[in-house]
Amino acid sequence: MALHILSFKRVNQGGFTLIELLIVFAIAGIIASTVTAAIYQTISGSARNTSHMTAVKQVENAIHWLRRDVQMAQTVQPSEGSGFPLSLTWTEWDNKVNQVIYSLIDSQLQRSHSIDGEAVAGMMVAKYVESDPTMTSCNFIGGVLTFKLTATLYAGSQTISETRVGEIISRPNSP
Repeated sequence: MALHILSFKRVNQGGFTLIELLIVFAIAGIIASTVTAAIYQTISGSARNTSHMTAVKQVENAIHWLRRDVQMAQTVQPSEGSGFPLSLTWTEWDNKVNQVIYSLIDSQLQRSHSIDGEAVAGMMVAKYVESDPTMTSCNFIGGVLTFKLTATLYAGSQTISETRVGEIISRPNSP
């Protein structure tokens, strides 16, 4: 009887070497980090854009109401310092006296309207308004209201501000 020695032979065994696996994991890590960074940029860019557009809309809304009221006003009286509260008055054709007062309270620009001393309406015309007089102020000289309005929002760790500077010419008969 002959003894046969069995020998095991590796014939086309499938599998990956350790180096191949490390390369695959490295490539997958690079792809995952790139995708994560792109998603983060998209989300933070969107938040930044939303905050910027909110700041723009707040400043534009404030300017709209200021322009409307200053052009109606026969008297314009800003307070010392920042100019707020800003008092505007005019008399209508039927001798009703309108008074609008703009006040800056807790980063909100508020508008209160009264006719013949009776409150008619109160509203917030802008949020996120800077109360620092170097950022938000107005003064009235020679029939022109000069203003600077700044709204500031925060998007994550970033500060988003929108500032508008301009002039509004009042009625020709205003002092």
